[in-house]
Amino acid sequence: MLEAKKLMVFFENALALNDLSIEVREGEIVAVLGSNSAGKTTLMNTISGLIVDMEKKERRRGGLRITVMGELCYEGQEILHLKPSARVRRGIVLSQERHPIFRESDVHENLKIAGYLHRGREVKGRVETVFGLFPILNHLRKRKAGLLSGGEQQMLAIGIALVAGPKLLLMDEPLLGLSPLLQADLARAVRDIRGRGITVLVTEQFARPIMPIIDRGYVIENGLLVLEGTREELMDNPEVRSAYMGV
Repeated sequence: MLEAKKLMVFFENALALNDLSIEVREGEIVAVLGSNSAGKTTLMNTISGLIVDMEKKERRRGGLRITVMGELCYEGQEILHLKPSARVRRGIVLSQERHPIFRESDVHENLKIAGYLHRGREVKGRVETVFGLFPILNHLRKRKAGLLSGGEQQMLAIGIALVAGPKLLLMDEPLLGLSPLLQADLARAVRDIRGRGITVLVTEQFARPIMPIIDRGYVIENGLLVLEGTREELMDNPEVRSAYMGV
């Protein structure tokens, strides 16, 4: 479904991704594990196309130069320089860490806004799907998004991405800063999202809550791939267990 080959991203003279190659097959949950500044967010921005907008803005300002190299194929087509809006239309949707929400609009309005690319009937069905995945949001559908807790806002952010109609859902550190109970709830939701036919690529720096639900994973350090394997192979690796699972 998605294949990245020898991705390299430079921010001026700093190398954020270094000859990185990963693959995501249709129907999988794939994790990219790494510490802070490992390159996880840069990878997600590259796949989603946000890096393209960042490049353009920097060129207009004459500031920090961003260079992207390598290959990025989605469903057999090269998309490395495709606009992010075009990628959303093809089904690549990013749920960012601290995803922006419309704080003065209520939960239901936030979800409906996310479906602007689609017909009303489709949007209504997807909104109800989100409420089924996250029952707490259903109870809070008329509450302003800015009054939600951090965990509730993260659920809403994932819901917004789902209403956009992803085939490939990119999730950048969705569990960061959440309580263990909410982490477990979100991990179950990710599993259920895959059960609805959506492929998932998720980044995390603490892997314990998501490790039981993934199919395969990659470990990156300083933008460089250092390890890859199945869920079982990663869980049996003592270095992964120590660095990313806290055991």
